[in-house]
Amino acid sequence: MKHYGNVTKINGAEVEPVDIITFGSPCQDMSVAGKRAGIQDGERSNLFFEAVRIIKEMRKATNGEYPKYAVWENVPGAFSSNKGWDFHAVLEALCSVCDSAVSIPEPYDERGADRLVWLGAGSIVGDNYSVAWRTLDAQYWGVPQRRKRIYLVADFTGRRAGEILFKPDSLRADLSQGDEAGQEVTADAVGSIDGSSG
Repeated sequence: MKHYGNVTKINGAEVEPVDIITFGSPCQDMSVAGKRAGIQDGERSNLFFEAVRIIKEMRKATNGEYPKYAVWENVPGAFSSNKGWDFHAVLEALCSVCDSAVSIPEPYDERGADRLVWLGAGSIVGDNYSVAWRTLDAQYWGVPQRRKRIYLVADFTGRRAGEILFKPDSLRADLSQGDEAGQEVTADAVGSIDGSSG
């Protein structure tokens, strides 16, 4: 693994091109446990936009070939931070890597027109790109604590973000004989997140 130091000093056009850029921008400004300054005005969480800048610089330098994917992780507070507008900014920034004129739909809350309400899972499919997000609990990934996190995959080369994040075959029950007794069957991702199918 190469360490490049301060993310604000990295020029995406000057570093070695990679297939995937994965990052988890600081969450303090969006976490319900934090001050909720937001992704735009927060002192830490706005580093998200530095990662997007690096992605755009690398894609420009490689004629849109690299990176092919981005993976972002953050706290579920990103859905509600700044009345839901912070997650809208995340989606807009990542979609703008391939579509500078993108307009992300705004899922307004019925209780107030200034508040956006995001489901725990969803996707956006553009002409030649896609973005999908899903809330997962870290306890199922080897972390000894219950921590829900948003995982977002952006596919800058096609429409596979949903396939990557929601791959149905890997989420259905495996009917082959195993070594251990099990009591749970994992449901299909579609329709099981937050009880919705949108």
